[in-house]
Amino acid sequence: MNDPKEILRKIRRLELRTRRLVESSFAGQYQSVFKGRGMNFEEVRPYSPGDEIRSIDWNVTARTGEPYIKKFTEEREMTVMILLDVSASGNFGSVEESKREMAAEIAAILAFSAIHNNDKVGLLLFSDRVELFIPPKKGRHHILRLIREMLYFEPQGRGTDLAGALEYMNKVVTRRSLLFLVSDFLTPDFSRPLTVTAKRHDTVALRVVDPAEETLPDVGVVLLEDPETGEQIEVDTSRRSISRSYAKHAEDRLRDLGRLFGARGIDLLELHTDRDYLPVLRGFFERRGRRMAA
Repeated sequence: MNDPKEILRKIRRLELRTRRLVESSFAGQYQSVFKGRGMNFEEVRPYSPGDEIRSIDWNVTARTGEPYIKKFTEEREMTVMILLDVSASGNFGSVEESKREMAAEIAAILAFSAIHNNDKVGLLLFSDRVELFIPPKKGRHHILRLIREMLYFEPQGRGTDLAGALEYMNKVVTRRSLLFLVSDFLTPDFSRPLTVTAKRHDTVALRVVDPAEETLPDVGVVLLEDPETGEQIEVDTSRRSISRSYAKHAEDRLRDLGRLFGARGIDLLELHTDRDYLPVLRGFFERRGRRMAA
């Protein structure tokens, strides 16, 4: 069982690290590329030379005999939802950090970026079922709770049902939201509910990958086990035909995911546990910013 003091220390370390990254690197980029839902009416004020004629409030102008305009401000506040895969495959790690640990850290950065922008943040954890749903809220204490759940929640399921998680999301979150989908996407077909989600929400997919899932290391004969099903298979990793087939399967899967998300206008980010994820996130913000400016 995890030591509560150690859990608290880890949460605080992750909070400090992610907050520094947000304040130094991502807060401004996040604000510039993720927009609110529209415009809010603020006030009516007297017309000044240079004001847009289309902004004139004709009702007030008729009552007063003087031209007045409606002033609007951009609605910045958004609802941000993080859908985080907590299936058993996330516990895999051939390097220092497991996929779930990296996924939690990236999700924490996104959550702190949202809070820094005064947005609400919610969390949905899923395996082969919806494990936990925390409605969107604001505030540091809320974010710390999300981090705790992302790091230490013990799921009941071991498999992955992303389709079910998206269907649940589509039912309970009715307001258009910014959705970050964090997973390794080792899951059965989820294309149909994804299509609905992409129409309703601004969706970004973040795929977390371990290097051993792309290249099979040459370590002789090993027993490989699927962490979600428990299925085992003996493999001779020294055979070139097997290593080539393994790498080809990984390439095909990435290509298929790229097509799946791309056809629905969803950005797909590849994040590797043995590499620095900051350039990937920065590059995404920059690309999205250029698209919006075009």
